[in-house]
Amino acid sequence: MTSPAPVVPVGPHTVVALALATGAGVLAFTWPLLTGRGSLLAYNASAPVVLGLVLAGVLAVVLIALGEGGIDAKAVAMLGLLAAVGAVLRPLSAGSAGIELVFLFIVLGGRVFGAGFGFALGSITLFASALLTGGLGPWLPFQMLAASWIGMGAGLLPRGMRGRREIAVLAGYAALCGFLYGQAMNLSFWPFTLGPGTALSFQPGASLAENLHRFMVFSITTSLGWDLARACVLAVGITILGRRTLDALRRTARLAAFAPIAGDTARS
Repeated sequence: MTSPAPVVPVGPHTVVALALATGAGVLAFTWPLLTGRGSLLAYNASAPVVLGLVLAGVLAVVLIALGEGGIDAKAVAMLGLLAAVGAVLRPLSAGSAGIELVFLFIVLGGRVFGAGFGFALGSITLFASALLTGGLGPWLPFQMLAASWIGMGAGLLPRGMRGRREIAVLAGYAALCGFLYGQAMNLSFWPFTLGPGTALSFQPGASLAENLHRFMVFSITTSLGWDLARACVLAVGITILGRRTLDALRRTARLAAFAPIAGDTARS
């Protein structure tokens, strides 16, 4: 059995770009837990904008690298269609008790079409939804990168799974991503939200353990319920809609005659 080619090719240069983007993103999210006393970021009110611009630049480089791999025109159309569906769903659900159905299609799209497609789908979907809802701001690159990681991770899950096992794994993955997405977003704005002096505030120069404790208390008291609701909704959504959606996406891919779809040969 030959190894299937992904819809969005991920060559060596793109792998390097993805690795660099992931490293830069991890640092951008976690710097409050790593920075020392006297750090410029810890005291600079423009830090969210600076970090957002850096992440936006990194994302642009990765998306260009993905495009240079030679994306099939029909794959571009599928990418636009799924991104449009997700962008429309997001304003219909986001902000309602943590319900965010947009991640359903990012997970399922990444699962069917591969890691590169999932990465691009996550970024484009969040960007398109921000245009629809007026949600442009320094937080957007963080949201785009987190969604891209979710789509890429779905594409990296073992390809041979099918049936109930596949749905169970995807439901668990989506639930985990839904919860961690909320924690990541909390971490991106926590240092700038409360101001100094509260028990939940970011403490510049404090130890990792102390700031981690403060952050955990902050997350528990502000967003834990929403994050858990998001995780449950995504797991239930994948369980109910996953099988039919996966079948539809795979059937569409075969009819459109994309480059070989990741995982399709597992059934042959």
